[in-house]
Amino acid sequence: MIDLHCHILPGIDDGSKNIEEALALAKQAVAEGIDHLLCTPHHHNGVYLNPKNTVIQRVAAFQQILDDENIPLTLYEGQEVRIHGELLDHIAQGDILFADLTDRYVLIEFPDLEIPTYAIKLLFTLCSHGMIPIIVHPERHPALIKNPNELLPFIEMGCLAQVTAASYVGFFGKKVQKTAELMMEHNMVHVMASDAHHVTKRPFLMKESFQKLEKEMGSDTSQLFQERAKHILNGDRFQVLPAISYEKTGFKLFRN
Repeated sequence: MIDLHCHILPGIDDGSKNIEEALALAKQAVAEGIDHLLCTPHHHNGVYLNPKNTVIQRVAAFQQILDDENIPLTLYEGQEVRIHGELLDHIAQGDILFADLTDRYVLIEFPDLEIPTYAIKLLFTLCSHGMIPIIVHPERHPALIKNPNELLPFIEMGCLAQVTAASYVGFFGKKVQKTAELMMEHNMVHVMASDAHHVTKRPFLMKESFQKLEKEMGSDTSQLFQERAKHILNGDRFQVLPAISYEKTGFKLFRN
């Protein structure tokens, strides 16, 4: 299994604090059935800066530790990039790590409380230049919990979206879980990843999530989500079903 979003690198952001915690996460990943993992520390989110070369060096160092410990986990370099006004310049300067070596897929995070007004134009520009932004954990964003349809313009322009495994199985509460389920059912999200930070506080939960996905949406859908992760890591294009707008009358579960 491939995990495209994880904060396993030690001492680099709000994920693993040290080597011991990182090794515990790595062992948990293997126990979940994960054998390939994209390391995606936060970058340019107002707290953490993890430049491309730093991440590459940290991944190589931790991979050597995993190999020495005989932990069968292959790491790849990436970033969880907070959307910001200088993003295009940073990409042009070669400072951004993509999920693949062809520089096609890039993990994009919105600010915690809002979706910037410039996001539509900026992500459209990326799409028009052949890049594919992957909007991470939309099911946990307050604006998208309130109105998931706000994700549709981004999907329609060519962006993808990544749902978090823990969200789908209820780790972040019922409201987030219902949003994740709704987005899955309406083709608003296209790949699942862990966004794991810690073995207990923010675990992988990928195995449980895919079991739930297979039970509720079928084995073909579960397999499709796993195949998409492989396509992204390889830089391959793939087709997705059109996203479907939800009917507000069916969203009463979120009312207090």
